[in-house]
Amino acid sequence: MKAIVAISRIFVGVLFIISGFIKLNDPLGFSYKLEEYFSPDVLNIPFLEPYALGISVLVVVFEVVLGVFLLICYKPKFTVWSLLLMILFFTFLTFYSAYFDKVKDCGCFGDALKLTPWESFTKDVVLLLFIIVLFIGLKYIQPVFGKLQTTSLALLSFIVSLWFGYHVLEHLPFIDFRAYKVGSNITEGMSVPEDAPKPVLEYSWKFNINGEEKIIVTEGSYPTVEGDFVSVDTKVLEEGYSPPVVDFSIETDDQDLTEYYLSKENLIVVVSYSLEKIERSGALKLKALQGLARKRGYEIIGLTASGHKTKQRINEAYNIDFEWYLCDEKALKTVVRSNPGVLELDTGTIKQKVHWNDIEQLEL
Repeated sequence: MKAIVAISRIFVGVLFIISGFIKLNDPLGFSYKLEEYFSPDVLNIPFLEPYALGISVLVVVFEVVLGVFLLICYKPKFTVWSLLLMILFFTFLTFYSAYFDKVKDCGCFGDALKLTPWESFTKDVVLLLFIIVLFIGLKYIQPVFGKLQTTSLALLSFIVSLWFGYHVLEHLPFIDFRAYKVGSNITEGMSVPEDAPKPVLEYSWKFNINGEEKIIVTEGSYPTVEGDFVSVDTKVLEEGYSPPVVDFSIETDDQDLTEYYLSKENLIVVVSYSLEKIERSGALKLKALQGLARKRGYEIIGLTASGHKTKQRINEAYNIDFEWYLCDEKALKTVVRSNPGVLELDTGTIKQKVHWNDIEQLEL
């Protein structure tokens, strides 16, 4: 039993640290996932949406710290009880998402590893079993170091985790796992190979035949039936190939300029998923950026999901005159974890990407 508890302790501790660190590397991304869970379509607790970022940071810091606590055997009873309550909550959440098909990706490992809802649920069930082992064998969890060293390591893990979360929020994720990382080509990311697997769909056709409703299932073809068609439901049996970059566009109200701008060299793109929520300190830096970019031979444009009146108001308020184009809000949140954020593109390849705090570090 002592050996089983030791193995469980190391497995759970390491997994919590890895999972927590990946999310702590991108707390904004995890907060977007929490907003999805809080939305009316999922858990229907929208009053928590404004606090998603704060909850995100607290949850992932606690996750990392609990992993460290378990490895060094700091306050075993508190640690194991906390792990048990946390994994019970996560297991409920992933089951709810999977069973009701609410959230396609739980965000357990951020953008580093995508899990389907049922894979996430299975992972949580396995973790729950290991934590139950720890709960049963609690008496075998003994401190690895002396009291002073253990307390110091526990405090250090909390301070380092909190600092790291604050640092990436004020700059950008230390490791970028998304399709828009520096060096990626957006055009290539949007392309679909000719031999890419297609989705497998199941169609349930409802007909009224002699006064009775009957359902006929096919994989796409319209059934030959003597009766009146009522409706059809579609179910995805197997997902097809999905390119890394989706919903990215550079558009006006009546024109798609995506291909045009992704073929240009020396392009600066200012990204603000919502101009209504743009950070004022960041917006104040845009005039100087605009002047420097044009002086060095760059064209500068903006990407946002906001409307025409807001674009005009922002340009007047911050004395800028570059054109803002339309793009999907979710896509822009994925492009850069900053509002505003800045990218340098060269024929669609991302050469540089910075948080508004680091605009001065752009090398033009």
